[in-house]
Amino acid sequence: MATVLLALAVVATGLYAGMMLIFLTGIMPALARLTDGEFVVAMRRMNEEVPRGPFLLLFLAEVALPIAALAVPVDDRSVAQWWLLLAGLICVVVNHLVTVAGNIPLNNALASSEAEPGANPDSAVRAAFESRWNRFHAVRTFFAVAGFALIVSASLS
Repeated sequence: MATVLLALAVVATGLYAGMMLIFLTGIMPALARLTDGEFVVAMRRMNEEVPRGPFLLLFLAEVALPIAALAVPVDDRSVAQWWLLLAGLICVVVNHLVTVAGNIPLNNALASSEAEPGANPDSAVRAAFESRWNRFHAVRTFFAVAGFALIVSASLS
């Protein structure tokens, strides 16, 4: 059971890190080339679509599976494997904290700017959102990729 949980932790953290990396290296640079109005609309629509079932399942699995892998007693688990797994878990938890404390509030502010009558022009909305969101996203991507690498290392030790 421990081997299966560790393998699932590798898959979940890898899928999540890959998604974060694609946003960092492909999606956000492509969106940066849009006009203010196009950018704001595109981000609002992504923020409506992304946090649904499959993403939420992956978002939770990224933390739950490493916890489960650590919780299952394993007689032949090395000290190094335990520490690598714990360090990977810490990284994915930090990723979640950055998401919850940084990116989600910005997403919510972006969404609410649409609902307000006479809301800020798209250029002001984008200026308040894009660079801050990208900084938080770069940090959470770093922790997602580091967590994945550490959990892979735990599975190989």
